[in-house]
Amino acid sequence: MSEWKRFKMDDLIDEISMGPFGSDIKVSCFVEKGIPVLNGSNLFGTRLKEDSFRYVTPEKADSLKKANAYRGDVIVTHRGTLGQIVYIPQNSTQPRYVISQSQFRFRCNDKVIPEYVVNYFHSHEGQNKILANASQVGVPALARASSSFRDIEIPVPPLPTQRKIAALLSSLDDKIENNRKICANLEAQAQAIFKSWFVDFEPFGGKMPQGWKITSIYDFAEIIYGAPFKSNLFNEKAIGRPIIRIRDLKNNETKTFTTEHHDKEYLVHPGDLVVGMDGEFRPYIWGNYPALLNQRVCVFKPLDNVSTAFLYCTIKPQLALVEATEAATTVIHIGKEDFDSFKILLPSERWLGKFNDVAQNAFAAMTKYRLESRTLAALRDALLPKLMSGEIDVEKVKVA
Repeated sequence: MSEWKRFKMDDLIDEISMGPFGSDIKVSCFVEKGIPVLNGSNLFGTRLKEDSFRYVTPEKADSLKKANAYRGDVIVTHRGTLGQIVYIPQNSTQPRYVISQSQFRFRCNDKVIPEYVVNYFHSHEGQNKILANASQVGVPALARASSSFRDIEIPVPPLPTQRKIAALLSSLDDKIENNRKICANLEAQAQAIFKSWFVDFEPFGGKMPQGWKITSIYDFAEIIYGAPFKSNLFNEKAIGRPIIRIRDLKNNETKTFTTEHHDKEYLVHPGDLVVGMDGEFRPYIWGNYPALLNQRVCVFKPLDNVSTAFLYCTIKPQLALVEATEAATTVIHIGKEDFDSFKILLPSERWLGKFNDVAQNAFAAMTKYRLESRTLAALRDALLPKLMSGEIDVEKVKVA
């Protein structure tokens, strides 16, 4: 620890720049292929996520020179979902990206590696420092984003130690990422079968078989709504019981706890089908430890011989349709009246059973992999502050 030093970020940054003005990238600028434009969904975890992009032309990207980000650069959200910070790995699918108006980017100098910096800012201490200048009036934002970030002071070990810390944490991230890819592949396989059988009717010559019918969602599931827990009783100190909010669904985790007991509370279990009711409407298979369900989040519990897999594949396009047609100009919402209008295909018991036999095993495996990832993430979170403080000697830590 004696070799560790403390530096202001200003002493560790070669260059830093804010994202473009909103008027610089209008909806009309987006094209089918080109240079990817980053958004909040790309900034979960420590490495850039490349699941979904919008694109601008290379010429448009050239005109936004300071907003161009490259491999090795670090991206930080300064408006919206605060606390997000990732680096672009050397094996990224694209050599260049454009950051959004809600982000800034920086490049480290030779005193520090980006993997170490990003991991530090994912520690509890690092998150507190990023959020110290946050304003919660209106849309959450960091005041004087890039200049206040330059003033943050962090502990920095010698470069060999930085690389070892980064390699250790990266090995856990690799396992988590591999599990994520397996889950995505399993889900894609189940959805492909669902589409073939129950949308395109390929086994039946492209026509819906006689005896099958369109019916209500309530013939398939019970919808359970979350309870209105009081936000002033929330905490992040593991006092009370974990609670699931909308923001927790995408990352499949909850770090919020409540000491309140509510008459209508519902406990979500691994494998449950959960849907957020504000912002975006996507089904999620909960792959974490049991937790309470907060308001504006609901669970679809399958009835009788309906599997969670069939229910998931059934409601996903219905939710997407509501999201696409929602006319709200601010945050979009979904409610009971929307669920009431869902039109669901009810196949024969034979074909429903065939699908259950194939797809439910895949969904059970997905839950297993997600629970494993949560265990790995918990190990990572426990190691992170101790590695960043020098309390644990990185040479003595081994990951199986």
